[in-house]
Amino acid sequence: MTDKINFPKDLIDLDAYTPEQISHILDTAESFKEVSEREIKKVPTLRGKLVVIFFHENSTRTRLSFEVAAKRLSADTVALSASGSSLSKGESLLDTAKNIEAMNPDALVIRHGASGVPSFLGRNLSFPVLNAGDGAHAHPTQALLDMLTIREVKGRLDGLKIAIIGDIAHSRVARSNMIGLVKMGAKVAVAGPPSMLAVGLAEAYGVEVYTRPEPAIEGADGVMMLRIQMERQSGALFPGAREYARVYGLNKERMKLAKDDAVILHPGPVNQGVELDPSLYDDERSVILPQVTNGVAVRMALLYLLIDTPSDQG
Repeated sequence: MTDKINFPKDLIDLDAYTPEQISHILDTAESFKEVSEREIKKVPTLRGKLVVIFFHENSTRTRLSFEVAAKRLSADTVALSASGSSLSKGESLLDTAKNIEAMNPDALVIRHGASGVPSFLGRNLSFPVLNAGDGAHAHPTQALLDMLTIREVKGRLDGLKIAIIGDIAHSRVARSNMIGLVKMGAKVAVAGPPSMLAVGLAEAYGVEVYTRPEPAIEGADGVMMLRIQMERQSGALFPGAREYARVYGLNKERMKLAKDDAVILHPGPVNQGVELDPSLYDDERSVILPQVTNGVAVRMALLYLLIDTPSDQG
């Protein structure tokens, strides 16, 4: 492993992390990838540690990825869901958290449909809290695995142009990626229907903003397509899936605007034929499946670094 450095106690979003800390996470994740290629995919790094995985919102990829990551580090895990916890009986979130704390865990991984919940828990709990996605606010582990995937193919992040296309306003993935990529020296261009672009994006995040995908994709080193998130929308923000695919979906013609060796990313699950033409899912430039592989490595790195490393918050 690389030499350890101090980190914030919690991982809420990447705005609290320096470029040096982000690079250290990515380097550590690269070193952990080898574990997943062994015949016995386990190391004793976190043996005797307890990781509580509490998903108040449905998930498959992220939850499974965290569980696999913890188990490959030999940590014990306890998985909770909203329906299986006392929250369904009227207990407050803080009461639930304090009861979890009484079990003396070493980390809590939390996904919640309400923005700000991981931050609230981090302020009230003594052990590391890792945000696995909160509302439309942040999804830092997804951004880190995206950056690892891009860096793995391109060899760097600094100086690259990355296009993020789709429902920017409702996407926690987009927000965390904008913060992380810009911190690491990448140029980020976002595009989507005007109804899916939050006000002040350029000023808040230092990105270029377009209402058409073509100028964002032109000359890009990577194109990240976002899932249309119907569950986070209060009303219909575009005419329909077919019209969205025609105007904003990534197809072979639009992909020609990017650099020849540009990578195609998607946080999943993919609505094939809507944000992404099915022919591009298996395109040689697609890194959608490597993103899943890298997700385990990034989450292994984070559990290792936050549980086993002194915090810069004392």
